[in-house]
Amino acid sequence: MKRFAAFPLFLLVWMGLTWSLHWQDLLAGVLVSLVVCLLVGRFVALSVLPMLSPRRIFWTLVYLPFFFYHCVRANLDVAYRVLHPDTPIRPGFIRVETTLPSRAARVILASSITLTPGTLAVDLVDSSLYIHWINVRGKTHADYHRAVVAPFERILKEIFR
Repeated sequence: MKRFAAFPLFLLVWMGLTWSLHWQDLLAGVLVSLVVCLLVGRFVALSVLPMLSPRRIFWTLVYLPFFFYHCVRANLDVAYRVLHPDTPIRPGFIRVETTLPSRAARVILASSITLTPGTLAVDLVDSSLYIHWINVRGKTHADYHRAVVAPFERILKEIFR
């Protein structure tokens, strides 16, 4: 029975992806969700369901527009640099330490950094994150952390606390 505990989550994802309430789409979603539960339900029920606490859902809903804002801002910055070639860039690799408590939190941080234009998470080793940055600002690891990691890390700590 634990295998089917994630069924509502899978169905919700299906409905979000199809964005349709037609009975055919809902029936297909139910069938696909059941098959996915049969295949991977025992893994997901143990790892995803504890994440569905109201506090975590709240902070995730805070994180999404926050991430969207940073993504749009970075897109505009990179577009400006492309359209104005005289704008200086200082590409380079930086290493920053993160204090996020779990591997999953660090992977989401790395993914968020990679999805933000101008930065690319190259490697994640324990709590060290290696990032290629299109315009390195600052001189110390604290400067790098404050500019690239800290905005995301603050909210991710709340989600994964």
